[in-house]
Amino acid sequence: MSIDALMPADRPAEDASLDDLRLRLAPLLADAAVFDGWSAEAIRSAAAQAGVDADVAAYAFRGGAMEMIAAWIASVDVAMARALPRAELAALPVRERIRRLVLARLDAIAGQEEALSRAMAIMALPQNVARALKLGWHSADVMWRLAGDTATDYNHYTKRTILAGVYGATLAVFADDHSAGKADTHAFLERRIAGIMRFEKTKAQLLRPVDERFSMARFLGRLRYPAK
Repeated sequence: MSIDALMPADRPAEDASLDDLRLRLAPLLADAAVFDGWSAEAIRSAAAQAGVDADVAAYAFRGGAMEMIAAWIASVDVAMARALPRAELAALPVRERIRRLVLARLDAIAGQEEALSRAMAIMALPQNVARALKLGWHSADVMWRLAGDTATDYNHYTKRTILAGVYGATLAVFADDHSAGKADTHAFLERRIAGIMRFEKTKAQLLRPVDERFSMARFLGRLRYPAK
């Protein structure tokens, strides 16, 4: 999905598609899930708040809890993209782009930690793991694309796999973080992003053409037989 596709056009309620409706209800669902879990009751509560027919809302999320959670994640993708336009990110170093993108996602779910904990428990169920991994991969892909990554080779996959893991681990810390200003989460994220950057730097050095890499034998040879 392109970045622009994350930004649904504002349309009258009667013209909204089910995808639009899911995105509209998702943040309200997460609020309700804090108390009711990812349940039919949460759907009814979100529909009532949004002024949406309860039967239509139930139909939109007929896939159950994972359908609700997927919509919530998609709404976080949208919130992140709106909070950090590509033009704003382009002026920053890559490390800072990734840091801000992850923080924008955390800001979008602030106050919904209980809903997050319940969602992670549902996603960890054996029948849901494959879809959960796909959702995590997609969010990592959106972040890297917003950060300006255009890799199409295997770097495309390694970057997203690593970031998805870092983001997932950060969410786990965030959900249980009671420190002031989520300081523990911020510190955890900083360490993990530093690790990503070190890995990317090392990988780039290892993948340089052979004739551009440092060679001890070549270096000693030049000391012995300096160029004229």
